[in-house]
Amino acid sequence: MSNLPARVDGRQPSQLRPIHFEPNIAPNATGSVLASFGNTRVICAVMVEPNVPLWMKQQKVPGGWLTAEYSMLPYSTLDRKQRDSTRGKIDGRTIEIQRLIGRSLRAVIDLQKLGQNTLWIDCDVLQADGGTRTASITGAYLAARLAIQKLLDEKRLAENPISDSVAAVSVGLCGGRELLDLNYIEDKDAEVDFNIVMTGRGQFVEVQGSGEESTFSQTQLDALVALAQKGIKDLGAMQTAFLTKQLLGNLKL
Repeated sequence: MSNLPARVDGRQPSQLRPIHFEPNIAPNATGSVLASFGNTRVICAVMVEPNVPLWMKQQKVPGGWLTAEYSMLPYSTLDRKQRDSTRGKIDGRTIEIQRLIGRSLRAVIDLQKLGQNTLWIDCDVLQADGGTRTASITGAYLAARLAIQKLLDEKRLAENPISDSVAAVSVGLCGGRELLDLNYIEDKDAEVDFNIVMTGRGQFVEVQGSGEESTFSQTQLDALVALAQKGIKDLGAMQTAFLTKQLLGNLKL
């Protein structure tokens, strides 16, 4: 047991928040999951459209497509967050996050095997306490896998287009300590913070990191990446356990 002082929520520096995945949270979606990282809760839902974008048809691009949308519901934060539709435009942070979710899922899905289908991934934040983008990616993979299984069961796909799992976690320097899976209090006070996305086979999809009016050394960078790798390995085990239960272990996950 580490003798380092506990964090504001009682965790050790290298400890994830309590993680929970609830399936079929949105019955009308092809696949859906409520992903909970501590007090951060995100509904991740996937719907399948038997069509592809116009640009793919015009450019005669084979296969299917996957796109993501992300939003924070007005009551997800302590102060009401105005809807993008009311403001008349999508803010830059939202655009950045939904592009990140899309890139992360496309990294592990063979669009050629998807056929003439589009996977619409919607991530809606019910409650925000830090790490909403990493929870969205981790939950969206599960929702996509459930949706794909439904297509396979209905013979709408000949083979599984998902080649690997994908998950994400935040890490940062807060008070000079390397911390895993930052909550809001830690994230807003962090000197350095990273969001790291990796596949189940340990390949990096994206590394986002910066110093917040601070700098960091090569040694600290290496320590943060190693901490994220440990966290994502743990998340991958949780994803596998969840899918094994949901899919009865009858197919390769």
